[in-house]
Amino acid sequence: MAWNVVIAGGGFGGFYAARTLEKVLPRESTKVTLVNDVNFMLYTPLLPGAAGGALEPRHVVVPLREELKETQLRLGSVVGADSEGRTLRVENLDGSCSDLPYDELIVAVGSVSRTLPIPGLAEHAIGFKALPEAIELRNRLLRSLETAEALDDPVERAQWLTFVFVGAGYAGLEGLAELQDFAADLMQLYPKCRTQGMRWILVEAKERVMTEIQPDLADFGMRELRSRGIEIMTSTTLDAVTASSASLSTGEVVPTRTVVWTAGVKPHPVVADLGLETDRGGRIVTDRTMRVAGQQHVWAIGDAAAVPDPAQDYRASCPPTAQHAIRQGRLVARNVAASIGRGKVKPFTYKTRGVFVDMGQQEAVASTMGIKWRGRPAWFLARTYHIALMPGTKRKLRLLADWNVQLLFGRDASELGRLGHPPRLAEASGGGTPSQQTVGSGSGDEAPAQDPVAVTGDGTSR
Repeated sequence: MAWNVVIAGGGFGGFYAARTLEKVLPRESTKVTLVNDVNFMLYTPLLPGAAGGALEPRHVVVPLREELKETQLRLGSVVGADSEGRTLRVENLDGSCSDLPYDELIVAVGSVSRTLPIPGLAEHAIGFKALPEAIELRNRLLRSLETAEALDDPVERAQWLTFVFVGAGYAGLEGLAELQDFAADLMQLYPKCRTQGMRWILVEAKERVMTEIQPDLADFGMRELRSRGIEIMTSTTLDAVTASSASLSTGEVVPTRTVVWTAGVKPHPVVADLGLETDRGGRIVTDRTMRVAGQQHVWAIGDAAAVPDPAQDYRASCPPTAQHAIRQGRLVARNVAASIGRGKVKPFTYKTRGVFVDMGQQEAVASTMGIKWRGRPAWFLARTYHIALMPGTKRKLRLLADWNVQLLFGRDASELGRLGHPPRLAEASGGGTPSQQTVGSGSGDEAPAQDPVAVTGDGTSR
């Protein structure tokens, strides 16, 4: 009998599930299909590096077809499922929909940014969850510097030189630190901006930053950021956003043109359309083996799954981190193989072994096996860890090359927001502006923030 295994989502969990299935299941009697909206896996811990210009965007993704030799890749978006009929509903790239049959289904659709009903947030803020958002942040920073340099009014210039990050978890702190480090490198190119200076603000609703790590490490991170002039406002929330300001719960109205929202994630919306049991947070309920509640042939992992956490005696769910998604992907593959007669189904027993928070300027904090690290040793450990974890020798070498070039020569100051989005032929032949005629003729991989971003991967932090 030929077994048909389908994986919904190509993030950390889905990718490692597919790669493990290739090892544990016989190819002659098993077909593994991975459904994802793009043909790569985003290595999310390196997203701040791409935003800060330290890494080439193509070097923080893993091409699925290169790394998965036996898995069939199906590009499309998951839109629903029929567990009784054992089919997964997929919207193809051409807009048509089709049903993909399965014998065993692994749901790894990941998460999206969690937003709140804050006036102006959706219209004027930008997220920090996907590669297009990271590259848009880099381009927006450069455009802000160019705009500010052309202004004579210091008050008006201040709007363009103020950047507000909301949410002081891993993504918010690392993203702000990398972008501020990038901007500091560029300031010598902008005399007016250098004279006036920039303002960077980190807003956090809780009493301290990075509640996921030990308080003393978080305090070290706060001191490091404050030493660079970054303002950290804890026990503070965002009340409203406009095109030129951010209103805080302290009563301060901050003049700014850039508000970055990094205040948490939620399961991908398609989870509600799969017909599976979910918890109060919208995550799919599973048992300790990652089998979905009430389903014999459906499994769930990653950010979208409420897998019981062994570190909390299985009384709560695992945190939505990359390291958990990777281990869940590997184990769920072996459990799927066991369910069709090749081994024994086992519970998920992995506990967090360490965290790394890279703060730019060769500074970081880390905790590994109970040992705490600060400063350059932590920074070196963080980069070593990511190189070791990045799949494929070719991509490891590219990371090394990018980091070493940046250390020796600094970062590139080009703003390529329209790269890959050329003007219409009529504009290029004389109907557009000079800038439209010359920008966007390359084939690059950057995209503006207004492009739709469908997230089907999982694992968003360390």
